Amino acid sequence: MNKVTLQGPVWLASDVHLGPATPATAEAFLGFLDAAADEAAALLLPGDIFDVWIGDDVIKIAPPWLAAALQGLQRTAARIPVWLGRGNRDFLMGADLANALGAHLLPEPALLETDFGRILLTHGDEYCTDDAAYQQFRTMVRNPQWQAQFLAKTIPERMAMAQQARGESQSANQMKSAEIMDVNAQAIEQAFREADIDILVHGHTHRPARHVLEVDGRRRERWVLPDWECDHATPPRGGWLVIDRDGITPYDLDIA
Repeated sequence: MNKVTLQGPVWLASDVHLGPATPATAEAFLGFLDAAADEAAALLLPGDIFDVWIGDDVIKIAPPWLAAALQGLQRTAARIPVWLGRGNRDFLMGADLANALGAHLLPEPALLETDFGRILLTHGDEYCTDDAAYQQFRTMVRNPQWQAQFLAKTIPERMAMAQQARGESQSANQMKSAEIMDVNAQAIEQAFREADIDILVHGHTHRPARHVLEVDGRRRERWVLPDWECDHATPPRGGWLVIDRDGITPYDLDIA
């Protein structure tokens, strides 16, 4: 398992879902990036920072909303290490994007060596194993051959395919139970065992919480990162985690 060694306060945020229809969320996220650059020793973004990512070549023709987000990430990466993780919406983020931003790509999953100890970090969608249809889709789009064929298409073709897939996903999710779209308990237990860790952090489910459980006689913790929504939610929501030598602390946008 790939390790990432980090010293000092580490900030983590995921599921911001930036897009052309989220200007308020983008404003909040850009403010968060500035705060991270001032106060964090490293920033980790484990997936779904963008609502859709159809390939790194879009940065060459970035619309204003995307250009502003990329500039904010680039400014932050010039001051502190920034690590980008791939989620279920932006799994096509690659080395070209990371290089353009001066950032790094997170391993999948990543074993963090922090001042507080070893922590497993991942987006989290791989643990939603009860959703068989989604797991089939995930396997397909993570296949290098599928990705090569998709990236060979024009940007308009890719965008149309992504919009169609998003619409189908939203329709399908309306028919699924909340339990199916959450993590599977056995998958979580297996993750703890395989990594031999006591703390797991992930996003994806939009159910921020700190879960304390026992696996094989050991006390474990599962922290779930919040999603961000400042444009269509009342009240607005969003937040992040800070890991330092004293432990893990959640922060909320309203409190900040």
